[in-house]
Amino acid sequence: MSKLLVKGRQKLSGETYVQGAKNSALPILAATILTKGENVIYNCPELSDVDASSRILRYLGCEVERYNHTLIIKGDSANRSDIPDELMRKTRSSIVFLGAVLARMGKAKLSFPGGCEIGPRPIDLHLKALREMGAVIKEKHGYLDCYAPSGLIGAKIALSFPSVGATEDIMIAASLAKGTTTITNAAREPEICDLADYLNKCGAKIYGAGEGVIVIDGVTSLKGSPHTIIADRIVAATLMACAAVTGSDITLNGIVSSHLASVIPVFEDAGCNIKCSGGSMKFSAPQKLKSMKVVRTMPYPGFPTDAQAPLLAAACIADGTSVFVENIFENRYRHTGELVRMGANIKTEGKVAVVEGVNSLYGAPVEATDLRGAAALVVAGLCAESSTEISGIRYLERGYENLELTLSALGADIKKV
Repeated sequence: MSKLLVKGRQKLSGETYVQGAKNSALPILAATILTKGENVIYNCPELSDVDASSRILRYLGCEVERYNHTLIIKGDSANRSDIPDELMRKTRSSIVFLGAVLARMGKAKLSFPGGCEIGPRPIDLHLKALREMGAVIKEKHGYLDCYAPSGLIGAKIALSFPSVGATEDIMIAASLAKGTTTITNAAREPEICDLADYLNKCGAKIYGAGEGVIVIDGVTSLKGSPHTIIADRIVAATLMACAAVTGSDITLNGIVSSHLASVIPVFEDAGCNIKCSGGSMKFSAPQKLKSMKVVRTMPYPGFPTDAQAPLLAAACIADGTSVFVENIFENRYRHTGELVRMGANIKTEGKVAVVEGVNSLYGAPVEATDLRGAAALVVAGLCAESSTEISGIRYLERGYENLELTLSALGADIKKV
């Protein structure tokens, strides 16, 4: 089992290109099932979650080839409607295949998805919406057995929570449904817009992505298209946290600064200087961070829950008290126990974490239990005295492409063993 060894207190400098967004790539890969012809997906990150989606596509009968960061996918030969349990368990995002397979094949059989254990992420919103579109769904023995006897039909769907996954599943399914689908209280994340841009290039008719109401006029067919995945805003926020805790100056290229509009002010409050121009960000950190005051995770355009863990790690060595309020997922503070092993002063109760900054953290053997918690341990290791050994990095590899190589190129002393 691989581990990361991090020797702390090394300054970072230079520039790096931010990888493509995992949370864009996964739904777009699922949506390729709907198309005829060739899809060329550029800037697709090399991640275990992307590999898992590629394996599902191949199992369903699609042709998938990878050339570095480009995936070429042909869905013409897709001929299966079932997805085995071992493939579904690889990633939570696999549930987005439900709407895609159902729309393409008229039926689907798949098990409940896997992924990180960060608390309940129920798929009831997905199932309710698809039922409203005419799907018959039976849940038994850990499997979802679905079929649409008359095909999927457009519907007015009001989400009780702006779920990203449910919004994506509905958008994909509605693209080939009969009639018009309206999603009210839709998720507004940039990844939703990226999916809509891809589908519209393929011939879909989706309006209002990025707003609270999305309208999809169903079409009879979609054709493959080239598309470039947007930059991963959570990876960018993580790299900002890495620079912040080491008092470093770095440049991030390929970003969309507006996607980081809720993250940038938190770093600025901590004393960092940030200048964005075009697709680049120049990030400069002070020698000592100031506290981050109160950080509340919220659906986009609020502060992203996925950025909470790496920023909380940075707050551990800030001057003063920072308070984090996690409003999206339960059990999203599992990494705090490992940070405490490194000398952090963190108190958690329910959805609140109070972080009292300390002068320094110290290296220790720690174990990651989820994707973003793993990133938090890397951030902490970079500023800790002596060396930190991080196990459980299979979680990190779900969302970060060769993070140790990226950081090493910037001057960090970090290696995988």
